[in-house]
Amino acid sequence: MQYWLETLGCAKNQVDSDKLAGRLQAEGYGEAVDPALADVVVVNTCAFIEEARQESIETVLQMAERRRAGARLVVTGCLAERYGSELAGALPEVDLVAGFGVPVTLGRKEPKVPSFDLLNLPRPPARAPWAYVKVAEGCDRKCGFCAIPSFRGRQRSRNRDDILAEVDQLGVEEVVLVAQDLASYGRDLGSKAIEGLVRSVAERVARVRLLYLYPSELTDGLIDAMGETGCPYFDLSLQHVSGPHLRRMRRWGDRDRFMARISRIRETHPDAALRSSFIVGYPGETEEDHDQLLAFLEEAELDWAGFFNFSPEEGTYALRLPDPVPAVLASERRAECAEIQDGITFSRRLALVGETVRILVDEPGVGRSHREAPEIDGVVRIASGVVPGSWIDVTVVGAEGPDLDADLIAAGAA
Repeated sequence: MQYWLETLGCAKNQVDSDKLAGRLQAEGYGEAVDPALADVVVVNTCAFIEEARQESIETVLQMAERRRAGARLVVTGCLAERYGSELAGALPEVDLVAGFGVPVTLGRKEPKVPSFDLLNLPRPPARAPWAYVKVAEGCDRKCGFCAIPSFRGRQRSRNRDDILAEVDQLGVEEVVLVAQDLASYGRDLGSKAIEGLVRSVAERVARVRLLYLYPSELTDGLIDAMGETGCPYFDLSLQHVSGPHLRRMRRWGDRDRFMARISRIRETHPDAALRSSFIVGYPGETEEDHDQLLAFLEEAELDWAGFFNFSPEEGTYALRLPDPVPAVLASERRAECAEIQDGITFSRRLALVGETVRILVDEPGVGRSHREAPEIDGVVRIASGVVPGSWIDVTVVGAEGPDLDADLIAAGAA
């Protein structure tokens, strides 16, 4: 018996897929090289915004066409959890809609959804020199635009020892810690514990990276802990910078508070890399709000930033707000932001030409320094002869968009 697992969405979904793969392998399934050869095809979906939902539906239909006769099609993940019964009725091609799990006994005529906890399932060893590790599930925040708490539930932090055991088992050089609200890890267990966790993981791997940090939780202690690991990479979930507009979004912060945090980071870690994401077109966003965001981008000079049009989500606070922003205007604002940020990103990459950086080789010809998170940022391109998993020092010789070209200086294990 063989399975094919198609994953959509964020890094947290990729971890879920790894857990599902481990479960399937424990049940005796092998991984197929092509969905057309699989006995079971699983699509792990995303439902964060409308665009993601559409991609998930299209992928399910594509897999339905590609599967061989007699193969079963299972839909899991956020779309399945959020729209389970509705999705099952709308997609007769699907054999099972299974929320956040897949059946233990897929071969039965009427499989049942198991009661296992995906968060704490074992997973196979990593295939790359790096891996995501999810440290918590769910979120206790009530951001106006986000429906995730409604189907992922409240925050559930994992036991620290279980996390460290998973890190040991993965056998990687870099661990990327992820959660819906990463900096709040441990709060539901009685105390915030992210700083200690970061230091413990750093004792086991050469590089620890954190994604999805709520800005109010980025304390001086956490900034110091991240710097101690040798990976001063700060992914701050800002979403906007106008104070009144952030209140409408039910978010913390404003331009001055964000700049103060960024200044503190750069004073402590001059070589820090910063990333953020922003929503444009949220109800009530004025031209003044938008101008503040443009000015902030130019002042902050973030290394990386992503911009997203507001997506109305069922059950969220934002649906009750007046003053919707026309989609065309939101797209124009998004394009303005992206144009400014693209220029800043390229300038910051160009400034690295002539510098010596230490990179982890992910695959032949491709590596990353502390400035590049896997799968979302640029890369460092090198000669293809270096073994993946190696740590090497290189000299940056050129920049092309988000990517760098570099020449080898020396190679060696970390």
